[in-house]
Amino acid sequence: MLHKKSNRLFTALGAATVILFITSAHAEETPTGDARAAADKLSMCIGCHGIKGYKSSFPQVYHVPKIAGQNAEYLAAALKEYADGSRSFPTMQAVAQSLTPQDMADLAAYYSSLR
Repeated sequence: MLHKKSNRLFTALGAATVILFITSAHAEETPTGDARAAADKLSMCIGCHGIKGYKSSFPQVYHVPKIAGQNAEYLAAALKEYADGSRSFPTMQAVAQSLTPQDMADLAAYYSSLR
């Protein structure tokens, strides 16, 4: 009888360990954004996204989208896609590749808070 109880205990402990591992790994992938923390990270974004009607001329003339008020999850996902090359625009790829996942989450939180 003791053997069955100890097997159940080890099985329960093993399942709890797996759940904690998956939860902690997921938490590292999706940091919570802090709009106030983005204040020191805006300099590379504001030059294009902070100018109403701005158009970039590299590598072609391109209307810079308004990102103020966009969904934070969308913005963070877009930055990740620029960083990994899924989205292609050289300027944005260079900027996104310099950001940490926390930077991306903070910038997304900041821009989503604007109206």
